[in-house]
Amino acid sequence: MNGGLKISLAAERLFILWGIPVTNSLLTAWCVIVLLVIVGYFVGRNPQLIPGKVQAAFEWLFEFVLNYMEETLGSRELAVRFFPLIVTIFFFILASNLLEFLPFFGSVGLYQNGALVPLFRSSSTDLNTTLALALIAYFVIELTGVVMLGFLRYGSKFVNFKGGALGFLIGIIEFISNLARLISFSFRLFGNIFAGEVLIVVVISFLPLVLPVPLMLFETFVGLVQAAIFALLTLVFIKIAISEPHGEHEPAKAH
Repeated sequence: MNGGLKISLAAERLFILWGIPVTNSLLTAWCVIVLLVIVGYFVGRNPQLIPGKVQAAFEWLFEFVLNYMEETLGSRELAVRFFPLIVTIFFFILASNLLEFLPFFGSVGLYQNGALVPLFRSSSTDLNTTLALALIAYFVIELTGVVMLGFLRYGSKFVNFKGGALGFLIGIIEFISNLARLISFSFRLFGNIFAGEVLIVVVISFLPLVLPVPLMLFETFVGLVQAAIFALLTLVFIKIAISEPHGEHEPAKAH
């Protein structure tokens, strides 16, 4: 990143492809997807019975995550079913957060109207991207609740006439809280990563030789934590979605 660059809240448009505006954050998202596909291909293309160091590391990581998901969801079948989603969300956000520390991020770009527009920008600093991720997670969570419990049973969490006025009020609060997840999902990730990027730009402008490196290390840690939080919250909300409505104690079974 270059301290002389202006700070832009919105992602900058680079060009138009087939009538669709392509921003620098969207270009980064495509690069992240390609990178993850390539890494996944080379890691999983030729698994060995006696794994090497790389294969062993990934196997240990995936087994750890799978066991944690099984413990959270209470079902190995459900853990296996949602494992691809949770892991993909984590790696996509993590890669998006970490790529911004590469030297050409912010320093390589296109000149438009006399100003340099960076060619790449972390996808997590674009509210459109974080909102899209939030919508995907939200849709999966709600659909899972409906499929596992049934539409009426799941809906009774939000529209409850059995508990009187208090039960109905609790249901409304639960409904509003459910919708608020979209905001918390998207703005938490966007706010933390964008704020870190702005802070680094400001620090580079004033103290270019002292603070940038330790601050970047800290922001790397923040990027890891934010990716983990997004993935973990998705998992926890899936668990809440498949839990029985208040007053019912029979556990939901995987279909």
